[in-house]
Order: sequence, then structure tokens, then C-alpha cells
Amino acid sequence: MFKRYEKLAEGALANELPSMEDARWILDGSDVELMPLLQAAYLPRHKHFGRTVKVQILNNVQKGRCGEDCGYCSQSRDSDAPIEPYSMKDDAQILAEAKAAAEAGASRYCMVLAGRGPSMDRTEQFAQLIRQIKETYPIEVCLSCGLIDDAKANVLAEAGLDRLNHNLNTSERMYEKICTTHTYQDRLNTLQSAKRAGLESCSGLIVGMQETTEDILEVAFTLRELEVPSIPVNFLIPIEGNPVVSDGTLTPERCLAVLCLLRLVNPTAEIRAAAGREGHLKSLEPLALWPANSLFVEGYLTTRGHGVDKTYRMIREAGFEIEGNALFTEKKATQAYRIDSQEHLSILK
Repeated sequence: MFKRYEKLAEGALANELPSMEDARWILDGSDVELMPLLQAAYLPRHKHFGRTVKVQILNNVQKGRCGEDCGYCSQSRDSDAPIEPYSMKDDAQILAEAKAAAEAGASRYCMVLAGRGPSMDRTEQFAQLIRQIKETYPIEVCLSCGLIDDAKANVLAEAGLDRLNHNLNTSERMYEKICTTHTYQDRLNTLQSAKRAGLESCSGLIVGMQETTEDILEVAFTLRELEVPSIPVNFLIPIEGNPVVSDGTLTPERCLAVLCLLRLVNPTAEIRAAAGREGHLKSLEPLALWPANSLFVEGYLTTRGHGVDKTYRMIREAGFEIEGNALFTEKKATQAYRIDSQEHLSILK
């Protein structure tokens, strides 16, 4: 039995794809044991990233008022979720939030814009913001702005954007069940435009939307084919008012198995335990760090998540290190951890 886990780990260490049979077994095998699977995923994770964890902070620069009908999103035109929409923040506010993200120790600051895609004028505005952020703060910049073409990708690449986020979310077969206002191919086209412009892409998936194992496998292997270097794994957050709701399949074990699958199929990629990790992984949340080397903190656009202090404490208590940036040293992380521990002990008294 344990030879199968060893084979998976050895293949990933050699950057070889697991067989489709082994990939299905990871998710559906009745005899899969969680701890050996986590160890198999940890070995390539450690080879490429050691025990470091990247921390990223999202900034919803424009909330709601989106004309797309993505059923999982509370900002879509078809959602009745009780959010408070707002127009795009001004440049000063976006820059102030970049500063806060850098000072909090984030590895990357990701600006997210609701809508189908930006105009060229809006793209050039973001290009200027990207330049200002990178000239001022030692932090990587990611942008999630919807569909773009080659011309817009070139503008962003010339500005120094580190990564363009555009998730595949699910398989081609499943896509029309969650969105009808654009297609799976539209999303692929955006990723291909980014690649032609020399932009690194960040693209992942959402699980828990009534997809099958085959759908998850298709996305995992497609991301490998596209050579995506950053893969967020989102666990659907059941938001009241959204057309797509949780299918009830996301046990902590299932979530961890999906993270392991993505690591073993994409051994050199940054794998991120993204939206929904807190609610779905429950007490097993620290185990996500065995396959994943990246986390979001401070929430997910329209939903809350664990804050910086709680997340940093979890990382350190699990025996991992915060990668951070030049404004956030390991000494500061240690001090924050000690303060948190002292406060916790004082409450227990």
C-alpha cells in the first residue's frame, strides 16, 4: 500500500505526471489514507518551497455591479446576496491598501475588479498603479480584472505586473452550468494572452459546485499543460442569495485530498489554500500547509477570513515559516507570535 504513495512522491519529485488512474485514486480511492497522502504531497512541496508560506492579501477595488452571471459569485448580476456595492476606489485608497498589505508582511497584493473586463483606459490606469506600487513597496502585485486581450496584456506586462489572475474555476463540460455570459474558451483565451505577453498567470479552481471527480482532474491537468505557476484552490463558500450553492461534498478530508492532487499534478507550482479553507477544513486547516505553500489572509472579497495574526500563528505553530517581504522580518513574526501566545495564556488564567 505505502509503495503507491512513494511512487506518487517520486514521480512529483521528478516533475512527472501521475497516471490518470492514480489521480482518480487520490480523490476517490476507498483505501486512501490521509496522512501518507499528505506526506507524499509534502515532499515535492518541500523540494521547491522548503517550509516557507507565502501570504497574499486581496483588495476588492470595485465591488458588485457586475453584468456577468457567475453563479458562485455574490457580485454577479443574478446574486441576491446582501452585499454593498461600490464604484472603483480612487488611486490614493488603492495605494494606501497596498502599503497596509506590505506592512502586514504579505508576499503579494492582489487587486480585484468586478466586471467582464477592463477598457483600455482602465487597463492603463491599473498599469500606472502597478508602477507606483512596485516603485514604493517591496511587494509583488497581482491583478484580477476579468477578460483581457493581447493588447491589454502587453500594457500590464510593460508596467511590471507580476501575475494576472484568471481562474478556470471548473472544467469545460461543467462551465455552462455555472456561467452563461462568457465561456470556458474565453477564460483560456485570457490566459493565453497573458502568456504571449510574458505575464505569469495565476489560475485555479473552485470545488464544491456539484462537479465530478473527472471535472477536478480535467482542471488539474489543464493547469499543468498551461504551465500555470500559481494555483489557488477555492472551496465554495455557501453565500445565501447565490444561484450556485455548496453541494455538501466538502469534508475536511476531501479538501485536503484536492490540495494534494493539485500539488502532485503541478509539483513546481505555488499551490494556494484559498477561499473557504477556514470553514471547510475546520480543525484540519493547518494540514493544508503540507501540500500548499500559500494562503490568503484578511478575507475573500465579500466574505471574511482569518486575519493576519491568527494566520501567522497557525503557520508558525505548524512548524512553517512566513516568507513575507522586506518590510516584515522573521523577528517581527516571532514577536507577534509571542505576543499572541502571552495574550492567550492571560485569558486562560
